[in-house]
Amino acid sequence: MGDLNLVTVAVIAVNVLISMKGFKDFTFFEKYKFNTGAVRRGEHIRILSSGFLHVTNSHLFFNMLTLYFFAPIVIGLLGNFQFIIIYLGSLILGNLLSYYFHKDEYHYTAVGASGAVSGILYSAILLNPDMSLYMFFIPIPIPAYIFGIGYLLYSIYGMRANNDNIGHDAHFGGAVGGYVITLLMLPILLQVNTLMVGLLAIPIIILFILNKTGKL
Repeated sequence: MGDLNLVTVAVIAVNVLISMKGFKDFTFFEKYKFNTGAVRRGEHIRILSSGFLHVTNSHLFFNMLTLYFFAPIVIGLLGNFQFIIIYLGSLILGNLLSYYFHKDEYHYTAVGASGAVSGILYSAILLNPDMSLYMFFIPIPIPAYIFGIGYLLYSIYGMRANNDNIGHDAHFGGAVGGYVITLLMLPILLQVNTLMVGLLAIPIIILFILNKTGKL
């Protein structure tokens, strides 16, 4: 993990350049951030453009750092073009899930590459579930599939609690995007990694049930 190729550099560079523009230009930021009311008025570009804006330098840094670590896995196993498809597809699906849950909140806004990065993270876990991840506050390695499941369960908790400014629904939608698109690109995973594919689907099924039963 952590190797840079030209595609990863390009994606990071685009995020940095657009985010820096947004930091300095309030009008630009307001025009391209995700906003439910604006999307409902037909400004669909925001579903894509908001994924390249960030609120702060730290917000940008941590998203790009996560991308730096996990992009090489996806690129190495699927290729550059497929990586871009997963990245953009996860970004869009993350914001579409946000729109679904906030469609009646006309003033709801969000920015950030978290949905896209979550998609790359979940894709990497699906492709290499045996890898171990290290967290800053946990001194022991965590199996990637355990982290992936925990990450989405925490996102569901955050969506239900709704007590912070984190776009948990975009994170979840992005991860689902990474999961689904990766399986469509490499369906052999359903045969060779059936158990892991099933385990990683558990939070998605839980979210579906909670939504259907009105508990979300």
